[in-house]
Amino acid sequence: MSAGILDGRAVAAGITERSIERVGELARTGGQRRLHIVTATTDPSSESYVRALTRYGTRIGVRVTVERLDEGAPAETIRRALASASADPSVHGVMLQTPLPAGVSLQQVATAIAVDKDVDGANPLSLGTWMSGGAGFAPATAAAVIELLDHHGVELAGARVTVVGRSPVVGKPLLHLFLNRDATVTVAHSKTKNLAAATRGASILVAAAGSPGLVTGEHVGDGAVVVDVGTNYDAFGRLSGDVDAGSVAPRAAALSPVPGGVGAITTALLFRNTITGLAARRPTEPAAQTTTEPAPVPVPH
Repeated sequence: MSAGILDGRAVAAGITERSIERVGELARTGGQRRLHIVTATTDPSSESYVRALTRYGTRIGVRVTVERLDEGAPAETIRRALASASADPSVHGVMLQTPLPAGVSLQQVATAIAVDKDVDGANPLSLGTWMSGGAGFAPATAAAVIELLDHHGVELAGARVTVVGRSPVVGKPLLHLFLNRDATVTVAHSKTKNLAAATRGASILVAAAGSPGLVTGEHVGDGAVVVDVGTNYDAFGRLSGDVDAGSVAPRAAALSPVPGGVGAITTALLFRNTITGLAARRPTEPAAQTTTEPAPVPVPH
């Protein structure tokens, strides 16, 4: 038996097609959307991702501007850049690229991103807002997991879900996204004692710990749906996930590939948020400040 493929490229293609249609409608009225990326790193994989975002923006007709800060930039410099972009009425989405300079944490700087332009859900206020049923975007990678499962018809209501990973950009938001869909959720991580005991009973298993090959066949129950969120690069620049696909595939009902799974959807969602989000709905007005409650924006399901 071999696991079915949870193809993320097909999901991304559908989102991209609808985004191109919307951008075309805007172009006929003289409007254009803009995503502004702030980066303070020369990390090769990060640079590659920024280039990929720029190419994708060109493809669908969204202007992408990149503000490159020194890789030793202090927190206050990064905050000023994010606040300036947030206040610019020509910007509809603001994204902070990681990794950050040594000594700078995401929590220190992400609050400078206006919630209504926070297309990757980096500002803790965004997380708190949509978790409580209000406006705001979920982190795009976490939202991409739900998009992938929905596209492939995986029932979430009543499902037993285990998420391996507790990061603020994937694991923790996924807990709430699954709860919002009436799933029963367990969160485990690399330090969980007897990890296999926490994962084998799951009908949906999400691996998002950032540890290559952490999830093997012994962690997966027969017929489980396995989503691999890992993005790990080796010394040769080759990408691998958190799942050992060779040992997992014979046991799983379905498995997402790396690459070609969640990552493909994440990029499409970032641009969908830029095109259709709150700031994009009123492009001639200044962005709302981070302390102002914006009007509701649907969280992707």
